[in-house]
Amino acid sequence: MNAADSSLLSRYGGNLPRYTSYPTAAQFSDAVGPDDSRAWLSSLPADQPVSLYLHVPFCDTLCRFCGCNTAVLRNADARAAYAALLHEELRRIITLIGPGRRVTHLQWGGGTPTTLPASAMRRVMQAIRRDFDIAPDAEISIEVDPRHLPPDYPALLHELGFNRASMGVQDLDADVQDACGRIQSWEQTSDCLTALRDAGVNSINIDLIYGLPRQDTAGVARTARAVASLHPDRLAVFGYAHVPWKQKRQNLMPVGDLPGPQTRIAQRAAIDATLRNEGFLPVGLDHYVSPHDSMARAMASGTLHRNFQGYTTDTAPALIGVGASAISSLPGGMTQNAVSSAAYARLMGNSPDSLPVVRGVKLDADDHVRAAIIEQVMCDLRVDLAEVCAQYHLPTSHFVPELAHLAPMVADGLVRITGRQIQVTEKGRQFVRHVAAAFDRYLTADSATRHASAL
Repeated sequence: MNAADSSLLSRYGGNLPRYTSYPTAAQFSDAVGPDDSRAWLSSLPADQPVSLYLHVPFCDTLCRFCGCNTAVLRNADARAAYAALLHEELRRIITLIGPGRRVTHLQWGGGTPTTLPASAMRRVMQAIRRDFDIAPDAEISIEVDPRHLPPDYPALLHELGFNRASMGVQDLDADVQDACGRIQSWEQTSDCLTALRDAGVNSINIDLIYGLPRQDTAGVARTARAVASLHPDRLAVFGYAHVPWKQKRQNLMPVGDLPGPQTRIAQRAAIDATLRNEGFLPVGLDHYVSPHDSMARAMASGTLHRNFQGYTTDTAPALIGVGASAISSLPGGMTQNAVSSAAYARLMGNSPDSLPVVRGVKLDADDHVRAAIIEQVMCDLRVDLAEVCAQYHLPTSHFVPELAHLAPMVADGLVRITGRQIQVTEKGRQFVRHVAAAFDRYLTADSATRHASAL
């Protein structure tokens, strides 16, 4: 890294939100609860489509680097009981939004959703297809673990209509895998992908992580090159988020072997160069896609979006989260269910029509405007503030302070500003969260410490 790059690092280090939403989850509080959720769900127009996210907080083994809400639960009956709660929560939601609601995206995440018994997964998916109107071109996706995917599950997923699967690889180096507590052979990864495609689940996402203990630049490039040879449709390349105050399991890794900021940036650059050389197109901050994938088309047409699951082609104005810790994003505000599966089950047992919501945030007019700006910046790497101000009936001078805040980034060649148009440069792509942060009225020096590394 040269002196200029080191200077950028010193100025733009620190912590920032990932901006999968605005306001971010850091603004959630218990001032928002089940009554708000019921009101916001009930007010959704009858002809408005929604997307569904179902969270399964169970894994067969825990990865030490993981910051997700998940735990090991080996009892099949308990897993089936949790699936029954998902079905019941969906029933309660339908009483508020009405039956036959059009669904344009359906995603199962976790944890590892395929830890649910096949019979339980089938019952929930059959109920969804009965009670909702699944769009013919809906993306129906699920996260899988190549180390623990039951042999009969790929065929089941195809039978139930899943057309996309996402799998974690993270890093193929044995020493890195040992440090992270995730031992996953190349054969397990390749065999899982082949089994899914052979069963008819044709679109595959793969996750990679840089900034893990014992990683080096050459190693992450080797992993990226090997994974590219499998021809996935999408790759998500995340910087490891070290948040031990949130997930104590991360302290089980050799944290003294974590790469420093300069090395993290070099690793990201190596993966970026490798995937571009392999023909993948960069999307936003951290995604890469095949030129033939629907996300590439969304990027080209300006219809790419971002939600709690990351970049998406989903255009539905409402995302309904189901299950422990699941987050809903609705026009009136955002809500989150009880985080632990035990607390979720207790709240679901309170009454036949209760919702397991424990916190959230109400959205005001200013939140909607800033959310639109931040999403455009994160997705398109550009935004026309004059157009946004016209859309929301604001004076064109409304964001003058934010433009002034971006002046140092203009001087550093990370951003170009022409009139009211903001364009993130290719050099500035990895700093796009800093551009978004200029429009975050909640972010303070103190609150930034609650987030992960900005780079």
